[in-house]
Amino acid sequence: MRVLHPRLARFERGFSVSTLQRIEEPLFARLKLELWIKRDDLLHPVVSGNKWRKLKYSLNDALHQDARCIVSMGGAYSNFLHALAFACRELGLCSQGFVRGEMPARLSPTLLDLRGFGMALHFTPRDAYRELRLFNTAGGLPMLSAGDYWLPEGGSCLQALRGVGEIVREIAFGYDFFCCACGTGATLAGLIGETPPPQKVLGVAVLKNAGYLRGQVADWLRELGLKRDNWELLLDYHGGGFGKARTELLDFMHEFQRRHGVRLEPVYTGKLLFAVFDLARRGYFPAGSRIVVLHSGGLQGWREE
Repeated sequence: MRVLHPRLARFERGFSVSTLQRIEEPLFARLKLELWIKRDDLLHPVVSGNKWRKLKYSLNDALHQDARCIVSMGGAYSNFLHALAFACRELGLCSQGFVRGEMPARLSPTLLDLRGFGMALHFTPRDAYRELRLFNTAGGLPMLSAGDYWLPEGGSCLQALRGVGEIVREIAFGYDFFCCACGTGATLAGLIGETPPPQKVLGVAVLKNAGYLRGQVADWLRELGLKRDNWELLLDYHGGGFGKARTELLDFMHEFQRRHGVRLEPVYTGKLLFAVFDLARRGYFPAGSRIVVLHSGGLQGWREE
Protein backbone atom coordinates (compact mmCIF):
# COMPACT_ATOMS: atom_id res chain seq x y z
CA MET A 1 0.00 0.00 0.00
CA ARG A 2 1.59 3.25 -1.12
CA VAL A 3 1.89 6.15 1.30
CA LEU A 4 0.28 9.39 0.25
CA HIS A 5 2.36 11.35 -2.21
CA PRO A 6 3.60 14.58 -0.56
CA ARG A 7 1.63 16.78 -2.98
CA LEU A 8 -1.57 14.87 -2.24
CA ALA A 9 -0.95 14.93 1.51
CA ARG A 10 -0.51 18.73 1.44
CA PHE A 11 -3.71 19.13 -0.55
CA GLU A 12 -5.73 16.92 1.82
CA ARG A 13 -4.63 18.95 4.84
CA GLY A 14 -6.99 21.65 3.57
CA PHE A 15 -10.02 19.38 4.01
CA SER A 16 -12.52 19.51 6.87
CA VAL A 17 -13.73 16.62 9.01
CA SER A 18 -16.79 14.77 7.72
CA THR A 19 -19.17 14.89 10.67
CA LEU A 20 -22.24 12.87 11.60
CA GLN A 21 -25.47 14.80 12.11
CA ARG A 22 -28.47 13.39 13.95
CA ILE A 23 -31.77 14.05 12.15
CA GLU A 24 -34.69 14.42 14.54
CA GLU A 25 -37.94 13.59 12.79
CA PRO A 26 -41.32 12.67 14.34
CA LEU A 27 -41.68 9.79 11.86
CA PHE A 28 -38.44 8.16 13.00
CA ALA A 29 -39.07 8.87 16.69
CA ARG A 30 -42.52 7.25 16.45
CA LEU A 31 -40.99 4.16 14.79
CA LYS A 32 -38.13 4.05 17.33
CA LEU A 33 -35.52 4.64 14.62
CA GLU A 34 -32.37 6.78 14.65
CA LEU A 35 -31.37 8.65 11.49
CA TRP A 36 -27.89 10.11 10.99
CA ILE A 37 -26.29 11.81 7.98
CA LYS A 38 -22.58 11.41 7.21
CA ARG A 39 -21.81 14.94 6.03
CA ASP A 40 -19.27 14.28 3.29
CA ASP A 41 -20.67 17.36 1.57
CA LEU A 42 -18.69 19.39 4.14
CA LEU A 43 -15.29 17.87 3.33
CA HIS A 44 -14.26 20.67 0.96
CA PRO A 45 -16.02 23.58 -0.78
CA VAL A 46 -15.19 22.18 -4.25
CA VAL A 47 -13.92 18.59 -3.98
CA SER A 48 -16.56 17.17 -1.65
CA GLY A 49 -18.42 13.96 -1.04
CA ASN A 50 -17.78 10.61 -2.63
CA LYS A 51 -16.06 12.30 -5.58
CA TRP A 52 -13.03 13.00 -3.41
CA ARG A 53 -13.21 9.57 -1.81
CA LYS A 54 -13.10 7.95 -5.26
CA LEU A 55 -10.36 10.26 -6.51
CA LYS A 56 -7.95 10.12 -3.60
CA TYR A 57 -6.05 6.91 -4.22
CA SER A 58 -6.26 7.07 -8.00
CA LEU A 59 -4.60 10.48 -7.88
CA ASN A 60 -2.06 9.09 -5.43
CA ASP A 61 -1.26 6.27 -7.86
CA ALA A 62 -0.98 8.73 -10.75
CA LEU A 63 1.40 10.98 -8.82
CA HIS A 64 3.60 8.04 -7.82
CA GLN A 65 3.73 7.07 -11.51
CA ASP A 66 4.88 10.62 -12.35
CA ALA A 67 1.76 11.21 -14.46
CA ARG A 68 1.41 14.68 -15.92
CA CYS A 69 -2.21 14.66 -17.11
CA ILE A 70 -5.37 12.93 -15.85
CA VAL A 71 -7.92 11.99 -18.53
CA SER A 72 -11.51 11.06 -17.74
CA MET A 73 -15.13 11.38 -18.92
CA GLY A 74 -18.51 12.72 -17.77
CA GLY A 75 -21.60 14.74 -18.59
CA ALA A 76 -22.12 18.48 -18.85
CA TYR A 77 -23.01 18.65 -15.13
CA SER A 78 -20.54 16.03 -13.91
CA ASN A 79 -19.65 16.38 -10.25
CA PHE A 80 -16.76 14.01 -10.82
CA LEU A 81 -15.15 16.04 -13.63
CA HIS A 82 -15.67 19.18 -11.55
CA ALA A 83 -13.83 17.68 -8.58
CA LEU A 84 -11.14 16.17 -10.80
CA ALA A 85 -10.39 19.40 -12.66
CA PHE A 86 -10.02 21.39 -9.44
CA ALA A 87 -7.90 18.74 -7.73
CA CYS A 88 -5.59 18.46 -10.74
CA ARG A 89 -5.07 22.21 -10.81
CA GLU A 90 -4.18 22.21 -7.11
CA LEU A 91 -1.83 19.24 -7.55
CA GLY A 92 -0.02 20.75 -10.55
CA LEU A 93 -1.45 18.25 -13.03
CA CYS A 94 -3.18 18.97 -16.32
CA SER A 95 -6.56 17.40 -16.99
CA GLN A 96 -8.69 16.41 -19.97
CA GLY A 97 -12.37 15.47 -20.03
CA PHE A 98 -14.43 13.67 -22.65
CA VAL A 99 -17.84 15.31 -22.29
CA ARG A 100 -20.94 13.39 -23.37
CA GLY A 101 -22.73 14.92 -26.38
CA GLU A 102 -22.14 17.79 -28.76
CA MET A 103 -20.84 21.12 -27.55
CA PRO A 104 -23.87 23.15 -26.39
CA ALA A 105 -24.53 26.67 -27.60
CA ARG A 106 -24.30 27.77 -23.98
CA LEU A 107 -21.95 26.06 -21.55
CA SER A 108 -23.35 24.87 -18.23
CA PRO A 109 -21.94 26.39 -15.02
CA THR A 110 -20.08 23.11 -14.50
CA LEU A 111 -18.41 23.28 -17.92
CA LEU A 112 -17.47 26.91 -17.38
CA ASP A 113 -15.82 25.90 -14.11
CA LEU A 114 -13.98 23.04 -15.81
CA ARG A 115 -12.48 25.44 -18.32
CA GLY A 116 -11.65 27.86 -15.52
CA PHE A 117 -9.84 25.08 -13.65
CA GLY A 118 -7.80 24.38 -16.79
CA MET A 119 -9.42 21.17 -18.02
CA ALA A 120 -9.29 20.59 -21.78
CA LEU A 121 -12.78 19.55 -22.93
CA HIS A 122 -13.45 17.09 -25.76
CA PHE A 123 -17.15 16.99 -26.66
CA THR A 124 -17.90 13.43 -27.70
CA PRO A 125 -20.87 11.99 -29.66
CA ARG A 126 -22.95 9.65 -27.53
CA ASP A 127 -22.07 6.47 -29.42
CA ALA A 128 -18.34 7.19 -29.07
CA TYR A 129 -18.90 8.11 -25.43
CA ARG A 130 -20.52 4.72 -24.79
CA GLU A 131 -17.46 3.04 -26.27
CA LEU A 132 -15.25 4.87 -23.77
CA ARG A 133 -17.18 3.13 -20.98
CA LEU A 134 -15.62 -0.15 -22.11
CA PHE A 135 -12.28 1.03 -20.69
CA ASN A 136 -13.31 0.71 -17.06
CA THR A 137 -10.01 0.22 -15.28
CA ALA A 138 -7.61 2.89 -14.11
CA GLY A 139 -4.98 3.46 -16.78
CA GLY A 140 -6.91 1.18 -19.17
CA LEU A 141 -7.59 3.50 -22.10
CA PRO A 142 -5.34 2.65 -25.06
CA MET A 143 -3.64 5.29 -27.18
CA LEU A 144 -2.83 7.55 -24.23
CA SER A 145 0.09 9.90 -24.64
CA ALA A 146 3.18 9.50 -22.47
CA GLY A 147 2.44 10.87 -19.00
CA ASP A 148 -1.36 10.51 -19.35
CA TYR A 149 -3.39 8.61 -16.74
CA TRP A 150 -6.91 7.38 -17.53
CA LEU A 151 -9.76 7.31 -14.99
CA PRO A 152 -13.05 5.58 -15.90
CA GLU A 153 -16.39 7.38 -15.69
CA GLY A 154 -17.02 8.64 -12.17
CA GLY A 155 -13.55 7.48 -11.13
CA SER A 156 -15.06 4.06 -10.51
CA CYS A 157 -12.23 1.54 -10.19
CA LEU A 158 -10.64 -0.58 -7.46
CA GLN A 159 -8.59 2.37 -6.20
CA ALA A 160 -11.85 4.21 -5.63
CA LEU A 161 -13.22 1.47 -3.38
CA ARG A 162 -10.34 1.93 -0.97
CA GLY A 163 -11.11 5.62 -0.61
CA VAL A 164 -14.82 5.01 -0.11
CA GLY A 165 -14.03 2.43 2.56
CA GLU A 166 -12.51 5.17 4.71
CA ILE A 167 -16.01 6.61 5.18
CA VAL A 168 -17.03 3.54 7.18
CA ARG A 169 -13.87 3.56 9.29
CA GLU A 170 -14.63 7.14 10.36
CA ILE A 171 -17.88 6.14 12.07
CA ALA A 172 -17.22 5.64 15.76
CA PHE A 173 -20.55 4.06 16.78
CA GLY A 174 -22.43 0.97 15.72
CA TYR A 175 -25.21 1.12 13.16
CA ASP A 176 -27.63 -1.26 11.48
CA PHE A 177 -28.03 0.24 7.99
CA PHE A 178 -25.73 2.35 5.80
CA CYS A 179 -27.52 3.93 2.84
CA CYS A 180 -26.07 5.57 -0.27
CA ALA A 181 -27.16 6.75 -3.70
CA CYS A 182 -25.89 4.73 -6.67
CA GLY A 183 -24.84 5.88 -10.12
CA THR A 184 -21.99 3.55 -11.07
CA GLY A 185 -22.11 1.32 -7.98
CA ALA A 186 -18.53 2.02 -6.84
CA THR A 187 -19.58 3.83 -3.67
CA LEU A 188 -21.93 1.00 -2.77
CA ALA A 189 -19.18 -1.58 -3.35
CA GLY A 190 -16.68 0.40 -1.28
CA LEU A 191 -19.10 0.66 1.64
CA ILE A 192 -19.97 -3.04 1.47
CA GLY A 193 -16.28 -3.88 1.52
CA GLU A 194 -15.87 -2.27 4.95
CA THR A 195 -19.26 -3.27 6.42
CA PRO A 196 -19.37 -6.80 7.82
CA PRO A 197 -22.67 -8.56 8.59
CA PRO A 198 -25.05 -8.24 10.34
CA GLN A 199 -24.85 -4.55 9.38
CA LYS A 200 -26.53 -3.96 6.04
CA VAL A 201 -25.73 -1.59 3.17
CA LEU A 202 -28.56 -0.20 1.01
CA GLY A 203 -27.95 1.35 -2.39
CA VAL A 204 -30.62 3.53 -4.01
CA ALA A 205 -30.25 3.52 -7.81
CA VAL A 206 -30.77 7.00 -9.29
CA LEU A 207 -31.20 5.86 -12.90
CA LYS A 208 -33.70 3.63 -14.68
CA ASN A 209 -33.06 -0.01 -15.48
CA ALA A 210 -30.11 -0.15 -13.09
CA GLY A 211 -30.34 -3.83 -12.25
CA TYR A 212 -27.05 -4.41 -14.07
CA LEU A 213 -25.32 -2.61 -11.19
CA ARG A 214 -25.83 -5.69 -9.04
CA GLY A 215 -23.44 -7.58 -11.28
CA GLN A 216 -20.94 -4.71 -11.31
CA VAL A 217 -20.93 -4.50 -7.51
CA ALA A 218 -20.56 -8.28 -7.20
CA ASP A 219 -17.61 -8.19 -9.63
CA TRP A 220 -15.84 -5.52 -7.57
CA LEU A 221 -16.39 -7.48 -4.37
CA ARG A 222 -14.90 -10.57 -6.01
CA GLU A 223 -11.86 -8.52 -7.03
CA LEU A 224 -11.53 -7.49 -3.40
CA GLY A 225 -11.69 -11.17 -2.42
CA LEU A 226 -14.98 -10.68 -0.56
CA LYS A 227 -18.24 -12.60 -0.56
CA ARG A 228 -20.94 -10.53 1.10
CA ASP A 229 -24.72 -10.90 1.13
CA ASN A 230 -25.46 -8.03 3.53
CA TRP A 231 -26.46 -5.53 0.86
CA GLU A 232 -29.37 -4.61 -1.35
CA LEU A 233 -29.83 -2.41 -4.41
CA LEU A 234 -33.21 -0.64 -4.59
CA LEU A 235 -34.43 0.15 -8.11
CA ASP A 236 -37.74 1.95 -7.57
CA TYR A 237 -36.62 5.43 -6.48
CA HIS A 238 -35.11 6.83 -9.69
CA GLY A 239 -38.02 9.27 -10.01
CA GLY A 240 -38.27 8.99 -13.76
CA GLY A 241 -34.60 8.59 -14.63
CA PHE A 242 -31.17 10.07 -14.10
CA GLY A 243 -31.35 13.82 -13.52
CA LYS A 244 -35.17 13.78 -13.48
CA ALA A 245 -36.92 15.43 -10.54
CA ARG A 246 -40.62 15.14 -9.85
CA THR A 247 -42.51 17.76 -7.85
CA GLU A 248 -42.87 15.49 -4.82
CA LEU A 249 -39.08 15.07 -4.68
CA LEU A 250 -38.43 18.81 -4.93
CA ASP A 251 -41.04 19.52 -2.24
CA PHE A 252 -39.43 16.91 0.02
CA MET A 253 -35.97 18.44 -0.49
CA HIS A 254 -37.11 21.98 0.29
CA GLU A 255 -38.92 20.85 3.44
CA PHE A 256 -35.92 18.78 4.57
CA GLN A 257 -33.60 21.77 4.17
CA ARG A 258 -36.03 24.03 6.03
CA ARG A 259 -36.29 21.62 8.96
CA HIS A 260 -32.69 20.48 9.24
CA GLY A 261 -30.50 23.03 7.45
CA VAL A 262 -29.06 20.38 5.12
CA ARG A 263 -29.01 21.14 1.39
CA LEU A 264 -29.83 18.28 -0.94
CA GLU A 265 -29.81 17.98 -4.74
CA PRO A 266 -32.27 16.02 -6.89
CA VAL A 267 -29.85 13.72 -8.72
CA TYR A 268 -28.41 11.75 -5.80
CA THR A 269 -28.95 12.80 -2.18
CA GLY A 270 -32.52 14.02 -2.64
CA LYS A 271 -33.61 10.67 -4.06
CA LEU A 272 -31.66 8.83 -1.36
CA LEU A 273 -33.31 10.64 1.57
CA PHE A 274 -36.71 10.44 -0.11
CA ALA A 275 -36.25 6.66 -0.36
CA VAL A 276 -35.16 6.30 3.28
CA PHE A 277 -38.22 8.21 4.52
CA ASP A 278 -40.50 6.11 2.31
CA LEU A 279 -38.90 2.87 3.48
CA ALA A 280 -39.39 3.93 7.10
CA ARG A 281 -43.08 4.61 6.49
CA ARG A 282 -43.43 1.19 4.86
CA GLY A 283 -41.90 -0.59 7.87
CA TYR A 284 -38.69 -1.67 6.12
CA PHE A 285 -36.46 -0.85 9.11
CA PRO A 286 -37.00 -2.84 12.33
CA ALA A 287 -37.72 -0.82 15.47
CA GLY A 288 -34.51 0.16 17.24
CA SER A 289 -32.49 0.44 14.02
CA ARG A 290 -29.79 3.07 13.66
CA ILE A 291 -29.59 4.27 10.04
CA VAL A 292 -26.66 6.19 8.55
CA VAL A 293 -27.16 8.00 5.24
CA LEU A 294 -24.22 9.23 3.15
CA HIS A 295 -24.46 12.80 1.90
CA SER A 296 -22.26 12.43 -1.17
CA GLY A 297 -21.99 16.15 -2.01
CA GLY A 298 -22.60 17.06 -5.62
CA LEU A 299 -24.39 20.31 -4.86
CA GLN A 300 -22.47 22.24 -7.54
CA GLY A 301 -24.25 20.35 -10.33
CA TRP A 302 -27.60 21.82 -9.37
CA ARG A 303 -27.13 25.46 -10.31
CA GLU A 304 -29.17 27.76 -12.49
CA GLU A 305 -27.87 28.33 -15.99
